[in-house]
Amino acid sequence: MPLPVAFYDRDPRVVSRELLGKVLVRKDRKNIRKAWIVEVEAYLGIDDPAAHSAAGRTLRNAVLFGPPGRAYVYFIYGNHYCLNVSCLPDGVAGGVLFRAAEPLDGIDEMAKARGIKIGNPRDLRLLTSGPGRLAEAFEITRARDNDKDLTSRDSDLFITDDGVPRPKVQVTPRIGIVKAADLPLRYIVAGNPFVSGPKKLGLKDTTIE
Repeated sequence: MPLPVAFYDRDPRVVSRELLGKVLVRKDRKNIRKAWIVEVEAYLGIDDPAAHSAAGRTLRNAVLFGPPGRAYVYFIYGNHYCLNVSCLPDGVAGGVLFRAAEPLDGIDEMAKARGIKIGNPRDLRLLTSGPGRLAEAFEITRARDNDKDLTSRDSDLFITDDGVPRPKVQVTPRIGIVKAADLPLRYIVAGNPFVSGPKKLGLKDTTIE
């Protein structure tokens, strides 16, 4: 069952924490791909200089201002798609970027989509560690998935709760951005090897919940 609209109709910081340990699912014909979400970043809307919504509503970012629980997909560096989900009530911008996940099912399909071969367990990190890799492994594109309702039972892309207890959450500044880069809005599963960013962080830069 997909997570309900109410799950996303909250502050992106709250949604980010609770997305860790949930499962991203892609249903494609007879194949199902699943990955355990281990790294996300919160973006807070028009008051967040790093958010796509900071400049106001446009055709490109309209999903972030729409109903909660919709996929916002953008293209970056002329090479990669990135998956986000809208948060907060309809008309209020906010979202969460998915940065990394741990593959669970459909690994062969993920590898094929990424154009790589899995020779040993360490290679699994190449599938979904990083927002571009994650989107490619799940064949997420703007044309296919932007504005898709992730809360719908009929959706081929959604997030579900498989009952695993909430993991230990580590909070750090966001990475890979310039504006508002010092804000502690990156959330990771502490110690998970599929996290895409720096593994060694100073105590002043991180907290564990």
